[in-house]
Amino acid sequence: MPIQKSKVELRKGLKDVHFDRTKTAFIDGKKGTLLYRGFNIHDLAEKSTFEETSYLLLYGSLPTRSELDKFDTELRSGRELPDDILRIIHEIKHAHPMDVLRTSVSAMSSLDHDVLNMSKDAVLKKGVRLIASVPSIVAAHHRIRNGDLPINPNPTLPHAANFLSMLFGIKPNMEDSRLVDKDFILHAEHGVNASTFAARVAASTSADYYSTITAAISVLKGIKHGGAAEGVINMTQAIGSEENAPQYVEQVIANGGRIMGFGHPVYKAVDPRSLHLKAEAEKLAHRKNEPRWFSILQAVTETEALKKRAKLGINPNVDFWAGAIYSLLGIPDDLFVPLFAIGRMPGWTAHVVEQYSKRDILRPRLEYVGEPDLLYVPIEKRG
Repeated sequence: MPIQKSKVELRKGLKDVHFDRTKTAFIDGKKGTLLYRGFNIHDLAEKSTFEETSYLLLYGSLPTRSELDKFDTELRSGRELPDDILRIIHEIKHAHPMDVLRTSVSAMSSLDHDVLNMSKDAVLKKGVRLIASVPSIVAAHHRIRNGDLPINPNPTLPHAANFLSMLFGIKPNMEDSRLVDKDFILHAEHGVNASTFAARVAASTSADYYSTITAAISVLKGIKHGGAAEGVINMTQAIGSEENAPQYVEQVIANGGRIMGFGHPVYKAVDPRSLHLKAEAEKLAHRKNEPRWFSILQAVTETEALKKRAKLGINPNVDFWAGAIYSLLGIPDDLFVPLFAIGRMPGWTAHVVEQYSKRDILRPRLEYVGEPDLLYVPIEKRG
């Protein structure tokens, strides 16, 4: 008996499907606009700090001086990793940094005696703790895998500067610290991207907070989501010099390949975040006296093939310039995605809090197009 099919409108990739309302972020892809809680990303990138932006995303408004001081104190006091987590990192030190981060965050749940408390206040408290400790996990693992001792968090340093200090074992240049701080701000939130959607799906089932963030980290690891910055650096190394850029781009396109760091599922105008990182990448390249990386990337954007694509709304995204910045700062390629996760922690947490306040489980459907009512044949008669 044939299956009675109703007319189904497919939105592959759930493109332009709105499943709920949010107060967390607004994106206008046609105009290239990004707002966090109503505040333009340009203002936040130039005037705010990651700590202040995190407070904004978590609590819905810009903090007063006393509120920010209290929040900053909570972040600084939450940086130190429990011994159990350090032992886990030692045990799996040869794994990919994203696998170590995912496993460590998941294990953090076993140390929370209030793990099943999903009230808003409780989840925000857990969120602040993880925002503080995720950089420590990334830095500790990097040092342990290289045979070095982890560096204790420095309570006198801001969030970004402390991460660089723990990673490299020296007090960081403050210009570098401010640049990483800006990068974290630009990555802090971006609507319902794949990893955020995963976190919200988990939250919609009333999974605990650590499970939602573990889900987000797992999805972020995918090269189609978080791996673009690393892909850009691999591309830059393959090109070698700016003179080779036109031939490289033409060859990749002719073979049906993808130019890493170009295009975005939402933006048809220029990704507003990329404007800040492009300017910072150029300044950093000159400051480090290593202009080659920026020159190669700039040459890629100026090829005729990509100029034509820009007219179709395919422009450099935030990851196109982020990879160059990370490399110039001496950050290993396989830490690029963990850096993305460090920045995105407040955004993920804000969405999880929002989703916990909803009643509906996120449960989309698939249209079945297989065979109907097949006859079951006993195994003895199957050829």
